[in-house]
Amino acid sequence: MNGEVHTFSQGGLNFALDVPTGILHILDAPALAVVQYVSENPAASREDAMSALFSSFSMTELTEAWEDIAELRRNDQLFSAPSELPEVFKEAPILKSLCLHVAHDCNLRCGYCFASTGNFGGGRSLMPLEVGRKAIDFLIEKSGNRQHLEVDYFGGEPLMNFEMVKSLTAYIKEQGRIHGKEFKLTLTTNGTLMDEKAQDFLNEEEISLVLSLDGRKEVHDRMRPNAGGQGTYEIVVKRFKEVIAGRPEKKDYYLRGTYTAWNKEFSKDVLHMADIGFTELSVEPVVTQDERLAFSDEDLPLLFSEYDKLAEEFLKRKEEGKPFLFFHFLQEMYHGPCLQKRLSGCGAGHEYAAVTPDGEIYPCHQFVGREEFKLGDLEQGILRNDLTEEFRHSHVLTKEDCRNCWAKFHCSGGCHANAEQFNHDLRKPYELACKLQKKRIECALYIQARLALIEAEG
Repeated sequence: MNGEVHTFSQGGLNFALDVPTGILHILDAPALAVVQYVSENPAASREDAMSALFSSFSMTELTEAWEDIAELRRNDQLFSAPSELPEVFKEAPILKSLCLHVAHDCNLRCGYCFASTGNFGGGRSLMPLEVGRKAIDFLIEKSGNRQHLEVDYFGGEPLMNFEMVKSLTAYIKEQGRIHGKEFKLTLTTNGTLMDEKAQDFLNEEEISLVLSLDGRKEVHDRMRPNAGGQGTYEIVVKRFKEVIAGRPEKKDYYLRGTYTAWNKEFSKDVLHMADIGFTELSVEPVVTQDERLAFSDEDLPLLFSEYDKLAEEFLKRKEEGKPFLFFHFLQEMYHGPCLQKRLSGCGAGHEYAAVTPDGEIYPCHQFVGREEFKLGDLEQGILRNDLTEEFRHSHVLTKEDCRNCWAKFHCSGGCHANAEQFNHDLRKPYELACKLQKKRIECALYIQARLALIEAEG
């Protein structure tokens, strides 16, 4: 038998993931032992496996396991041959989405801010409407025949430039009608400036929201104080509840938090947000070289256990009729993105770009302000086609650490910015993030299997 298989155990169940096909199998102990033995000894015969495993299982158990696995192999469901992989991005690039930095300024002083308190290492500024319009024109021009486009209002804090956001939204809708484009708009906000006027606008325009909340009051206030040093938990929770209440039919929001070395028990923060009425949740590990906040391999056992706790609580609350969604557990086993997309990831630097208030273009928001990654500007267009091509061809097939990784079709090679920050190489993923991602994928697969079992039982 040959082919790539990943085995793991969780929640009292044993699993084998056939990597090429993505098919997940639930195994009993003898079958798990046989699969693991064959994975480690691909040239082994049936007799070899029986001899090696006979001390742990009966001959009947091993025979049944071997025959079941052989049948799955004949049906290309386990130990399947590697599939033919497409040539990724051989066609001309098409721009699909923009991150508009409508404000290089912020009224918070978050302890882990990668954007230097909102100004991205430069002067504090707001994007003029003229620049915003040029950015939309640029997106439409570079999108070719693609009909569906995305724009994220970003900062800093984008609501510091609220009137411009309103005007630009009207322009986007007008240009969409003219050019036959449909725009999905998103706004990422800390919530402190989201008064009734802003809430009404965001809901009436059906703008998706990414709402920044780190969880429990003591955690949020410690990491996300305002410029005067005061906590912001009370005001943002109030305003997040108000804006969500105004969009009952189409929620379209995520509470997005960050956990650090100061709140390693982050499952408590996720469940706190669920307990106070929010259901669309995402909490991410901090990515920093600040030793006070950063994680190391020594932290991984605790962090893994936190994801295990979340997985069990996810299932428990769903069964109780009090479900919540956790972004990293939304693992689509059957109908996910196309293979090319799963191989290539977010599209930063070619399908996706960030535009600063003065019209400079960068591969994504996390590269903004780093001159060596400036792609061009709205006046002259893309000047660094070499850099665009480097991003296009930095995917799981060109990353040595990814090619033989079981999770490659689920994680798409990780974050370019993290790879460059820690390894100074777009093609060398940040290892600690990889380990956390693999754990989250296992939890997601476990949840899907549990839900499938519950459905089958009744």
